[in-house]
Amino acid sequence: MRQPRRLAAAISVCASLGFVCAGLQTRAQSPSETIPSQTIPSQTLLTAAGATFPAPVYQKWFTSFAEKDENIRVRYDAVGSQEGIRRFSKGEVDFAATDMPLSDEKLAQIGRKAFHFATVLGAVVPVYNVSGLKEDLRFTPEILAGIYLGKITKWNDPQIRSVNHGAPLPDAEIAVFHRSDGSGTTFAWTDYLSKVSPQWRSAVGADVTVHWPVGNGAERNEGIAQGVQETPNSIGYVEFIFAIQHRLSFGLVRNAAGRFIQADLPSLTAAAAGTPAAMGSDFRFSITNAVGKDSYPIATFTWFLVPQQLDGAAKKTAMAELLRWVLSSGQKQCSALGYAPLPTDIAAQESRLVDSLQR
Repeated sequence: MRQPRRLAAAISVCASLGFVCAGLQTRAQSPSETIPSQTIPSQTLLTAAGATFPAPVYQKWFTSFAEKDENIRVRYDAVGSQEGIRRFSKGEVDFAATDMPLSDEKLAQIGRKAFHFATVLGAVVPVYNVSGLKEDLRFTPEILAGIYLGKITKWNDPQIRSVNHGAPLPDAEIAVFHRSDGSGTTFAWTDYLSKVSPQWRSAVGADVTVHWPVGNGAERNEGIAQGVQETPNSIGYVEFIFAIQHRLSFGLVRNAAGRFIQADLPSLTAAAAGTPAAMGSDFRFSITNAVGKDSYPIATFTWFLVPQQLDGAAKKTAMAELLRWVLSSGQKQCSALGYAPLPTDIAAQESRLVDSLQR
């Protein structure tokens, strides 16, 4: 696929920030790669599992944190939000990572009281492979919902043509790809569609897995990317940094202010502006379809799911130390990996919560 101009520019920025755009894996390294096979008896090991969405920055964090504090290690398994939550509910890990904030009802179902700590900002982007297209595609909320509802079936549909003037859109069927595994990326995508489309909200809804009206299922971002790259005239959705790393064409999306915005660090930061006032003391807050003229509309927080009670004083202390580091030094590492750091007000609120847990 030929790279649209904006994607080429994003890759250039990506490279200037100091990481390789192609070949970087979103899945965290295996435990044997991140944790020494023989740990010092005095070390405290924290185990975690969950979201693939933030896995690159989490891997960087846990490595850097281990260099800062040799007595604490974190082993993270990037298996997806749904599986991470399952392991958390069974007590198989000390904490989980999720791209979907859990409702009070879901927290009650897993049977383990927990706090949500927002960690970083990311985004989900529509990726496409349209034959003969060199221009950047624009998508309205109505177009994205229409495609995934099966109401818009061809690339030269009048709704798509109306916002992509002059683009050589083919008279070809749209091949739709969606995630088949339980995914926080799917939650962000369907949460957005539920906000912008009453029909989607009533017929499908938002969750890590949904009953898709149309399309072909694929596992993980890798599966979606492969499906789109190998299928002419296709569309899918993946995490923003994955699209950059793998040089996928992704489109601009019209936001709530009526502007077409492509995902980048400033537009993700803009989506989170004003969140602290609305969030209060609870860090479970969706920023899809955020107001603001510069906001990318499918931006999202991602969270650590931390139990209110950890077994043993050593693990409780280690968890608090990790959280403090993530909310301070760790935030400085986000941009270099293509993620937007938390708003300072949110990081400060969360740090105060960590302090209160230690009293």
